[in-house]
Formats: sequence, C-alpha cells, structure tokens
Amino acid sequence: MRHHIENRIYHVEILPPKQETEKLEADLEAFAVKFNRVMASGYCACITDNAMGNLAFQGSEMIEELSLVPGDDLVMIHLNTFHTKENLDGILDSCARLGIRNLLVISGDGSDRLPRLSPSDVGAQGVEAVTSVELLRYIERAHPGFFNLGVAFNPYEPEEHEAQKMERKMAAGARFIITQPVIGLHPMVEKLLAKYPQVPVIVEAWMSKKLDLLSEAVGYEIPEGTPYDPIENLKSLHAIYPKCGVYLSLLGFKTQYDLVKDCWK
Repeated sequence: MRHHIENRIYHVEILPPKQETEKLEADLEAFAVKFNRVMASGYCACITDNAMGNLAFQGSEMIEELSLVPGDDLVMIHLNTFHTKENLDGILDSCARLGIRNLLVISGDGSDRLPRLSPSDVGAQGVEAVTSVELLRYIERAHPGFFNLGVAFNPYEPEEHEAQKMERKMAAGARFIITQPVIGLHPMVEKLLAKYPQVPVIVEAWMSKKLDLLSEAVGYEIPEGTPYDPIENLKSLHAIYPKCGVYLSLLGFKTQYDLVKDCWK
C-alpha cells in the first residue's frame, strides 16, 4: 500500500450490481466498463461488499464471471462479517486464485436479508459477535501471510473508543488504514497519523455533491443542499495529507473521472 501512495495511485470505489436489479445485463456491462477504465488508468479498483446492507454481487465473483483481468496489486476487495462461513471461504479462495491480495476488512452494514458469521465460524472465543477483529484473525490463520489486510477508521466516533478499536485491529493483523470520508483537516486523523507513522493511511474523499448523505456517518444532520465542491475538497486533502493515499467514494465516472488526475500534484 505504501507503493500506491508513493506512486499516486488513487483508490476508486466501484459498487457491484445489486442482486435485485431489474437491468442485470446493463449493470454488469457498466461494472465491467468502470473496472476496465480503472485498470487502464493504473488506479486501484475497490469493490464494495453489500454496501449499506443491500444484497449485491461479490467483487471477486464479478471479476471471474465477467472474465475481467485485475492489474497487479490494483484491486481491493471489501469483506465484511455478513456472510455464511461457506461464502466467506469461497471469497477468500477466489481472491487467492485471482491473485488479489488487498482486502479491506470491516464489520459492515447488515440487514435482515443477510446472514452473519458466528464466533464459532471463525474460531473466536469469548465474544458474542464477529467484528472486523475476529475476521482479521481468521483470514490470517486461513491464508497465512497471503493477504494485505486493511481496516477502517471512523474519526466521527468517540475518540477513546475508536482508538481502542484501532489498537485491537492492528494487533489482529491490519497493515493499512482507510478513513471514513474526511472534509478538510480533521484532528482525529492527525492523531491517527501521529500514532501510526509507519502504517499506510488512505483518507476517503467524498466525491458526491450531496454532502447531506454523510449525515449518518458523521453522527449529526447535514442540511440538504449544503454547498460542497468535491474536487476542491480532494485538492485540499492532498495538500493537508501529502503522505496519505486517497480513496474516491461515489466518484462520478462521467463528470469527475478525468478531473481527478490533475488534483494529485
């Protein structure tokens, strides 16, 4: 991941089609076009896992079924705790077959439609539910040394609580960190960088103009229509965090994609 930062490789979020889509063929084609465009740019394609609790096709499944070619070290699969044990092992095995080593391991957003791993599934003891910590430990045991495991950092959570969670994640095998969306300088991100100076940190840039959609993540209401320029915030993040990588969430492939290359200077 340090290589990505040093070589100014953006992390570009791609959402796979929802399984309930009524236009499957069109959605599959759109996914393939976005994936291939990211590969051609030399960026890293970051494929979400049932984002917002919506049942969707899985990243490595999409790559195999559509015969897509992942670039060397240019794919990151998100992996959360809302899977069956069989499905989890299948995802890990398919990533290994494809040579995909980068995983972002998160607890994830659930729903009544999604199964959830039990502690016994991942060999965890003394816990009531599987979190990213237990999932990290399981992946490292099941595929020792193969995956480059990353975790999420939420600067909007209570500081002490989030700091303790990060310590457990690092102890469980995390090797890089991706933040929740950041708007300009954030003191919690500054403290994270100071505490883990050797760990690659990637800050998330919110590329949607609808800033109010961030309300749930930040924990307070952002009024609809609040002025926000995603490109200007992206430039600001590069200036504030020059030693960090950047994850582009909800990037507009039609309107923004060709603009971002000039922001990382």
